[in-house]
Amino acid sequence: MKKKILIVDDEKNIRFLLNEELTDEGYDVILAESGAAALEAIDKEKPDLVTLDIKMPGEDGLSVLRKIREREYDLPVIICSAYSVYKSDFSAVAADYYVVKSSNFEELKTKINEIFSHES
Repeated sequence: MKKKILIVDDEKNIRFLLNEELTDEGYDVILAESGAAALEAIDKEKPDLVTLDIKMPGEDGLSVLRKIREREYDLPVIICSAYSVYKSDFSAVAADYYVVKSSNFEELKTKINEIFSHES
């Protein structure tokens, strides 16, 4: 059964590119453009992993992450943001991993593959 990944990013082109990259890697990809859509998708789709942008209009990624942890969803969350301010201590924001967003998604794909290989 394919692993399901929820991509949460307000930038349409980032969602599109990540969808292409991760689908090519064999994952089932779900897309959300906002914090509210992300929480709804988690409830409905039950993803195995979430990649989450921090800076989004409305409810930001940190607020969404807090709600994920409060609701005790048992799923890894990777912060994927252009802002590297939290990279030095991603655990302070309750994320499992942190990658700096770029046009090259190799670091993110490597981290996702690592997470799923440890689950096997």
